[in-house]
Amino acid sequence: MAAARLHPAITVSNIKNFVPITLELNTSHYSSWAELFKIHCQAFDVLDHIIPTTDDSSGASSAGQTQTTNIAYWIKLDAIVLSWIYVTLSNELLINILTPGSTAQQTWKRIKAIFHDNQHSRAVHLAAKFANTKLGSFPNMSAYC
Repeated sequence: MAAARLHPAITVSNIKNFVPITLELNTSHYSSWAELFKIHCQAFDVLDHIIPTTDDSSGASSAGQTQTTNIAYWIKLDAIVLSWIYVTLSNELLINILTPGSTAQQTWKRIKAIFHDNQHSRAVHLAAKFANTKLGSFPNMSAYC
């Protein structure tokens, strides 16, 4: 009997080594975080857990036992990717997106919606904050700049 192949995602012990950014609600690091996360998922062959593939070649066999094993394995890998997502979020953001029974893809979409839905209002807020910035509020010109 051939030994089962170990999936590369199972070998990741610390996602922070690959995605050093902690995503927070009040920062504009979403694009960088998402890009690093996608690169990591692609490198460890689990990108389809956050971005669905368009083809139906999942490799699942039509035999009942093999298909059940493949589904159970897919669920295990999805839980790993989901834990990667959770570990790279701030506590405040985690509390906002944490939903029992979610898949990695559902969570990925919720995070994307949070950061893309408020882009315009965030830009207006930052422009107003910038316009109201006074030199007297800073100890020196370097800090002001």
